Amino acid sequence: MVEWLSHPQASFYLVLVPAVLLLALGLMMVLSASSVYAYTRWGDAYYFFKRQLAFLVVGGVAAAVLARFKPQHLKVLGWVLVLGAIALQLLTFTSLGFSKNGNTNWVDVGISWFRIQPAELAKLAIVVWGADIFSRKHRLLGDPRHLLIPFVPVSMLMIALVVLQEDLGTGLILGALVLLTLWYVGAPWRVLVGLVAVVSAGVLAMVASSPSRMSRIFGFLNQDADTLGVNHQPIRAIFALASGGWWGLGLGASRQKWGGLVESHTDYVLAVIGEELGLVGTLAVLALFVILGYAGFRIAMRSDDRFSRYVAAGVTSWFMVQALLNILVVLRMVPVLGVPLPLLSYGGSALLANLMALGALLACARNEPAARAYARRHRRRKRTSLVTTAN
Repeated sequence: MVEWLSHPQASFYLVLVPAVLLLALGLMMVLSASSVYAYTRWGDAYYFFKRQLAFLVVGGVAAAVLARFKPQHLKVLGWVLVLGAIALQLLTFTSLGFSKNGNTNWVDVGISWFRIQPAELAKLAIVVWGADIFSRKHRLLGDPRHLLIPFVPVSMLMIALVVLQEDLGTGLILGALVLLTLWYVGAPWRVLVGLVAVVSAGVLAMVASSPSRMSRIFGFLNQDADTLGVNHQPIRAIFALASGGWWGLGLGASRQKWGGLVESHTDYVLAVIGEELGLVGTLAVLALFVILGYAGFRIAMRSDDRFSRYVAAGVTSWFMVQALLNILVVLRMVPVLGVPLPLLSYGGSALLANLMALGALLACARNEPAARAYARRHRRRKRTSLVTTAN
């Protein structure tokens, strides 16, 4: 095992294998969890499955392309993403904005099955664009002006636009990415503590000013209250996990997806996994995320290029923070936030952004010093073999 981990391409496959397994399981669980609701609502049990499969194919192609990008190409992509994310977020406040569950965070492009959620692109934009900014300015980061500008103002603009769309959960993830990025580049604690204080005050103000958010807080604090309202989904999620036992009820045998757990294919897909595949299946999912997290931080630590280091750390932090928040919500350890589980939950924009992030992470793995040397040796051997064959 230790010998395999020392292979130059080990990091690449440590990302690729668990990611593919999570994507395959996610596609299977979206079909299982959504089939009843899809048939009832749309008359087609495969409605959500087909949409998820389409985005998986498109995102898979994007990931394969990005995985072959050089760092200089990813830097250009970062600027495209940040400008595109802001432009698309502004469109949500126009007639193209689409609302669902009180959040106006989609752009309706006129295609019934395709709506863009710009906030998902904003996550990748903060990671890749921030990595470019800080890798260019690494000698100047001791000056607070260079440390904070332009990264913090532009990031705060994207976060503010998300919050104005009434999507606090995504706003929290974006805020966490900003703080973690600053920490990775060596921001002093006084700066981080100051930003946390400002963000915390803003979050408290937004929660206090929103009756729906306050109801979630009170529901979390009193979990036996309003069992048919704010606590309905969390209770059903716990029922699903509890009824799964060690080995689960069997694939497709979930009971909660028959109307009890409405968001079973999105935010609560882990609950259906626990119900159908049991504790063993749930722990397998957690193990795959742990391996993915280990691989991402391994790439960051082994990179000799600051940009690749920051991108790898940022993408990994994004996946780990979002997965942790989703798991805590399903386990009723934090209030409901409306955060999907990366790579597993239903959602086209989220899946596309996740796959693009995976492509960037794989590109960073290919840019490790040992991986670059291995690729050069492989190309030389291939050229030598072709010359020998020709002669």
